[in-house]
Parts: sequence; structure tokens; C-alpha cells
Amino acid sequence: MTTKPVVVYGASGYTGRLVCEYLREYGVPFVAAGRSEETLRSSMESHVAGIETADYEVVEVEHDVTSLTRLFEGAQVVLNTVGPFSELGPAVVEACLAAGTHYTDTTGEQDWLITCDETYGADFAAAGLLLSPGLAQMYTTGEIAAQLCLETPGLDTLDIAVFWGGSPTIASTRTILVNAATSAAHYLEQNAYVPFDPAQGLVPLVVPGQHELAQSLPWGGTSHPVWFRRDPRVASCKAQGGVFNAALMHGVPQIVAGALEATKDMDPQERDAALTATARQVMDTMPPRENPRLNKSLDSVHASGPLGRAHCVIHGNSNYKQTGLLQAYAAYSLLQTPPRRVGFASGCQAFGHRELLGVLRSFGLVAAPQLTVQEN
Repeated sequence: MTTKPVVVYGASGYTGRLVCEYLREYGVPFVAAGRSEETLRSSMESHVAGIETADYEVVEVEHDVTSLTRLFEGAQVVLNTVGPFSELGPAVVEACLAAGTHYTDTTGEQDWLITCDETYGADFAAAGLLLSPGLAQMYTTGEIAAQLCLETPGLDTLDIAVFWGGSPTIASTRTILVNAATSAAHYLEQNAYVPFDPAQGLVPLVVPGQHELAQSLPWGGTSHPVWFRRDPRVASCKAQGGVFNAALMHGVPQIVAGALEATKDMDPQERDAALTATARQVMDTMPPRENPRLNKSLDSVHASGPLGRAHCVIHGNSNYKQTGLLQAYAAYSLLQTPPRRVGFASGCQAFGHRELLGVLRSFGLVAAPQLTVQEN
């Protein structure tokens, strides 16, 4: 049991450190939790700016429902950064429900979002608790742009593109491979999930603000089709994205295809070990702290309907910092007021898209949205 109101689970990882950094800026006391006390202490002391002024404690915990429940009791919010979430998320969610705490995470695994929605959402709603997976730059900033478009009535189709500068972390690379090996990617078409063609490969997309086409992938389908499936305004939603580094993007399909072919006959345990090894060949070092001149983000949403169109572009920087800030703000908000929606909900549905935009703007992480609306 903890006396701190917030638990950051996976605090020693790249994203977890940033979450802790922004919790310190909001003045929110927290527990930095994970599998190794030594690693946690080293990460906090060496990599979290200003940690000496934070109100926090370090707790080592086993990854099982009983141990996590015991830790979460007394807290109000758990911010989970430990993935792959489809594999490791259930224990954390079940512990949150047992302990009576709100839950957020940074996932982009579409199958995990669907599981949260269909398996745990009703129980969290009945308990008056928020279950908000996917609160992260790669999904939430694009959702903000989509919600700004949807302020214009009569638009029912969302075409979303998300791009960023930099490379995925070790954990993100492993998650991409595990997700590709174990689940299909879906988009939303007339309120139903439709699988992407697994042989589709790279798709060139027009990126606002540059002449060169960018290469994109569905990245597991992303969070957006799941969030908008029960939005009565939206019938269809498709999202693609990638990094601005074209060479890296051209290599991703080959890496994924090779990993899937090599592991297709393995049992789950062998497959996970092999995919982890492959991920480490791609990315085996913790990325450096983000440089806003290099680590840029771009979210573009075309929304359309029978008689109208809208386009919103949000330029930003430091996508991992955006994620850390969004997570910290979620905790800060939940400690003071109930969410706008309980049960399964996106960040925008729980906290308001204009509120989240204001938070990102106030910390200098995104520019003012460029919104154009055409109505007939």
C-alpha cells in the first residue's frame, strides 16, 4: 500500500522518466515502481531533471495481480508504461480495478485497446473509474486534431496521418514486432472493424509542409479506430504514420517480415524471445534526450462528409515529451476532479481535446493548430 496518490509503473524506462519529470513540474507526489529498485533509483537520480525537488518514493514490485494490487492500494491513479501491453497489461488493469484506481497507459497496440474496451470497460465504468489506454503523442495529438475537425457538424470520415522525427525506443521496437506477430491491424469502415491488407507494405502520403512524399504504415491500426467506433459522429476512420527518416521506414517492412517468417513455427515463449532479440538488433540503446530541432512531430487529419470537409494540422516537437506531459496532466487532473467519462475512454473523451491542446501549447510542445473548414 502506498501513501502517494500516483504510481508510475515502469518509471525507469525512457517514457516513464519523462512522466516522472512532468509530475514533478505539476507538484504531484508519486511512486516510481518497477521490477528493480536499483535500476529505478539510478534512473530517477541520473535521468529525471529536478528529481531532487520531487516528492516521490521508489518501490520494487513483482508483475502479478496480487503484488500490484497491494502496491496500488491507497493510490488514486496508475500511469502504466510497461509493454507489450497485450502481454503485460491485463495484470496491471486487473490490479487497478481491485485497488480502485484510475488507469492510463501509453500503448498503441490496437488489440490491447479492443481488449480494454470489450473486457474491462464496463467494470471500470461500474466502479466509477477511468480506463484510458493510448494516452500518448502518437495517438492523442492526432485525436485532438480529429476532434477539432469534428466540431464542424456533418463530417463522418477521418483520414489520419501521424509522423515524427527520431527513432522508437527499445521497448517500442519490441512492441511493434510482437504486435505484428500476434494480431491484425484494423481500420474502421461504416462502424465495423476491417483488417488492413497484411501485404500492403509502405504507402506514400502527402505530408503538409514539405514537397517530398513520406512513407507510412498502419502501425497495428493505431488507437483511433477503437476510440471513434462508438462516436455517433464517425462512421469510418483510418490512420497511417511513420518517421520522417525514409531509409528507416523502407527497412521496417523487411525487418518485420523477416522476424515473422523466422518465428512462425515457434511456440509463444520461443517467439517472444526471438522477437526481443530481433528488436535489440534494431535498437539496443536508450535514445538520447529529445532535441526539439530534430525530434519533430506532425499530426494531420482530413475529415469529410457528404457536404463538407475540414483539415487540421498540428506541428510539434519531442513526441516522447508530449507523451510524458499528457500522462502527468491526466494524473494531475484526476486528483482534482472526476473525468468527463468513466470506463473505457480516450484522453480527449476523458479530459477534453481543447484542454489537452492547451496543456501541450503551454509547455511549448505543439504549435497552434492549422484548421481549415469547407462547408457547402
